[in-house]
Amino acid sequence: MAETRSRTLIAVDVGVVQRLSRTIIQLNLATREHHAAADAPWLDLMVPTVGRDTYVEHLVKVYGFEAPLEAALRYTPGLSALLDLRPRTRAGLIVQDLMRLGLGASRTAGLAQRFTTFSTAAEALGWMYVVERATLLHGAVRRYLTGHVPDVAAASSYLSAYDGVAANRWSDLGSALETVAQVPSAKHQLLRAAHQGFLALCEWFDSGTALRSVGTWPAA
Repeated sequence: MAETRSRTLIAVDVGVVQRLSRTIIQLNLATREHHAAADAPWLDLMVPTVGRDTYVEHLVKVYGFEAPLEAALRYTPGLSALLDLRPRTRAGLIVQDLMRLGLGASRTAGLAQRFTTFSTAAEALGWMYVVERATLLHGAVRRYLTGHVPDVAAASSYLSAYDGVAANRWSDLGSALETVAQVPSAKHQLLRAAHQGFLALCEWFDSGTALRSVGTWPAA
């Protein structure tokens, strides 16, 4: 059921995107075994019982994975020559949203994070695909939460980051992936890294590690 829901939501948002890059399609097919597990935390926000605290917990987990990943991407040799990373820097938006939801600056600074490094642009792009794929659900999640959790309207800058520009972001990513995939060894590295990225993401969300540094937060 969850897998069917995520496929439907992503099909609505990605539509034309999948025609832009053969390598994106290959990544989709090669990693499809991980998609249901990766999408599940997002789909868990789209239930009638969802509340403010659930949304906060989810943002905390996302921040713990994406903030150190963005840092690793910035320091990956050769990656910035393939892709402009600045429009894809969204961890700061999560911090803004958390603060609007009552999580103070001192607590956001102490959130647990999952650190990683990359030695090649191919490795980095494999992991980038993992987090970029999640953006295809952001619009549907934001629309649902806005109708069920009043606080979300003022704390959805992260979920809204790609509004109106998603196709351009995916086109640019597709171009970078096509460039890397021209070298067979780099393409193999790319596919392997995407698998590793999905496994790491799912493990991070399952572990609960991200929440131990948060404790409780005051109601708005």
